[in-house]
Amino acid sequence: MMFSATFTSLCLAAVAVALPAEKRAAPTVTDILNYALTLEHLENAFYAEGINNFTQQSFIDAGLPGFAAGRFSEIAQHEATHVQFLTGALGEDATQACDYNFPVTDAKSFAQVSYLLENVGTSAYSGAAQYLSGGTLTAAAAILAVEARHSAWVNSAVLKANPWNGAFDTPLDLNQIYTLATSIITSCPSSNPALPVKAFPALTFGTDMTAGQATTVSFNGSDASSANGMYVGFISGMNTTIVPVQNGQVTIPDGLMGVVYAVATSSDSMTSDNVTLAGPAFLSFDFKSDALLL
Repeated sequence: MMFSATFTSLCLAAVAVALPAEKRAAPTVTDILNYALTLEHLENAFYAEGINNFTQQSFIDAGLPGFAAGRFSEIAQHEATHVQFLTGALGEDATQACDYNFPVTDAKSFAQVSYLLENVGTSAYSGAAQYLSGGTLTAAAAILAVEARHSAWVNSAVLKANPWNGAFDTPLDLNQIYTLATSIITSCPSSNPALPVKAFPALTFGTDMTAGQATTVSFNGSDASSANGMYVGFISGMNTTIVPVQNGQVTIPDGLMGVVYAVATSSDSMTSDNVTLAGPAFLSFDFKSDALLL
């Protein structure tokens, strides 16, 4: 199954948001905790809305196991606890919840967006760990582990695909995560503290995401057919495969499995922020227990 080529393009369409942001060289611990709280607020709102809208029968009608409703209620409690924990740690400096637009139409799309958010959360905590130490790092690691468990359960028990991506998950930096989050955030309180981040343009792909085949790639509402020296980096675990864009198309590399983040870059050797043109985009190459793609 490959839902990301079409479904996630909708999730990650460019949205202008009023989320305070500024670029600073070195984020403080308070910055990182508010960055984490921003994501936890989003997840908390998502699950609160979902468990209010979808019953056990909703999941059965969508071809999914009915017991998922109860488990998603448990996940909702976890995310609410994360919000309470981080808010308590930050005190009066804590950022507030924003307004969101979740691309959910039924129980199945709810489960798919859940899988996306839990993977992004795992990548966020992994990438931000470098800025933390001591007890703060330990607490963040404890939350990261739960996010990863959520992700594994959703994709295996509910969506009937792989519970993991490989031997390593994929750390993403602050700007990459912020770019993914702003596709869902529509507005935020003006009193929220500024985050030391910036959002890149959304990166979208065509519907054909078959390994070895070319697919269209675009950002800023136009295709990349005229872009000279543009590449797409496919980030999976600790590895990145960079492929040139030719006439607005990129060839999907062989061997991609599980969640992959794609970044448009001006470099043929790196995907760091200083050479990023757009993205990341969330892609999912689901696979069976025999390692064959679904």
